[in-house]
Amino acid sequence: MTSVLVLNGPNLGRLGVREPEVYGSATLADLTAAATQWGRDLDLDVEVRQTDDEAQLVGWLHAAVDDRTHVVLNPAAFTHYSYALRDAAAQVTEAGLLLVEVHLSNPLAREAFRHVSVIGPIATGTVAGFGFDSYRLALAAIAGRL
Repeated sequence: MTSVLVLNGPNLGRLGVREPEVYGSATLADLTAAATQWGRDLDLDVEVRQTDDEAQLVGWLHAAVDDRTHVVLNPAAFTHYSYALRDAAAQVTEAGLLLVEVHLSNPLAREAFRHVSVIGPIATGTVAGFGFDSYRLALAAIAGRL
């Protein structure tokens, strides 16, 4: 079974509480359960992680390269300015692994500062605006490319 890391950045641990009109009322635990099941359905071994710490995300991306693990990444606010995260994510794709950037909401339909992604140009692909289904679609895309 192919392993996939689903990595979530800052404030995603507050799903269900933070801006439910934008992100919905489901929690990170709900997302973890759903993503794990979608992975099983696609013959993927999915591990979901969340941190508010940029350095932790960078370390997880380095480990993904070392372990030859594909990645679904919701960089959250780091999307727009974290060159450290961008450079770590680039190592994933440069290693021939798949990295799909995901967002629950559509950043292009929100405030102007959210319109730029430093991750998108180095990602295998991006899925945004479909809520939790963004993760399902990203996992399906990875499974379809294996």
